[in-house]
Amino acid sequence: MGAVLATKEIHDAFMQGPEHMIELFHGYTYSGSPIASAAGIATLETYKEEGLFERAAELAPYWQDALHSLKGLPHVMDIRNMGLIGAVELEPIAGDPAKRAFAAFLDAYEKGILIRTTGDIIAMSPPLIIEKTHIDQLIGTLSDVLKKLH
Repeated sequence: MGAVLATKEIHDAFMQGPEHMIELFHGYTYSGSPIASAAGIATLETYKEEGLFERAAELAPYWQDALHSLKGLPHVMDIRNMGLIGAVELEPIAGDPAKRAFAAFLDAYEKGILIRTTGDIIAMSPPLIIEKTHIDQLIGTLSDVLKKLH
């Protein structure tokens, strides 16, 4: 499901066009699809029934401790997180931005974990069904990857 949010000032600026024109003309691949809408509603029901948001809140401190255990590893400049979202910023290779993180991405994939990189930042947002043992495996593998980076 998608949505567009805008401040009142931006909204009002778009509402100045001709009466016959569509304001904020945009669309998403599944806009108005009954199946996509049903899937979105079912997903929200699952979140509620299984207490996934509460579960994520309970796991957040464990995730934070695990993620921040990477501090001090080679080329790690910064670690930040919010809830079950985390980022590890790597020192860029002079003249080759993003190359170090891409090398980490490839090695991590070969070791069985999928990380996302943006520039020299490793961004992670595990599924809300993650278990502590999965966090241990993910961070342990990432630690091994980071220790090998050049």
